[in-house]
Amino acid sequence: MTRVIRDSIFKVSDTTFVRAAIEEQADLSAFKEKPTPLVIAGVLTIILSFILGWPAVTMFGILAVKLHNPWIAAVGGPLTYGLSHLIFMLGMYLSGALYSLIFFRWLTRITMERLLTLVR
Repeated sequence: MTRVIRDSIFKVSDTTFVRAAIEEQADLSAFKEKPTPLVIAGVLTIILSFILGWPAVTMFGILAVKLHNPWIAAVGGPLTYGLSHLIFMLGMYLSGALYSLIFFRWLTRITMERLLTLVR
């Protein structure tokens, strides 16, 4: 490994977030708890955003070709995709950032532990 990569790995491993994740042995045990109704509503909202997103944009594209009117895709596609993005953000808000933080702390710990064993 080059010196630049090694130094970068050591620099990242020295951040507070990484050190805390490794010292506290961040894990995914919080996912074993039963989710609250709010978290379930958030996940269902995220799923809804995926259903509305690209399939609806594709439908507007097909409709624009069939009706020979490009404005259907030019206006309807971005509006529908923007709406699906807002719905996705609502789902993330409802399900909470806590689960994302738990997952990323675990992922950080696993990744950095493996990288540190490679460079030492």
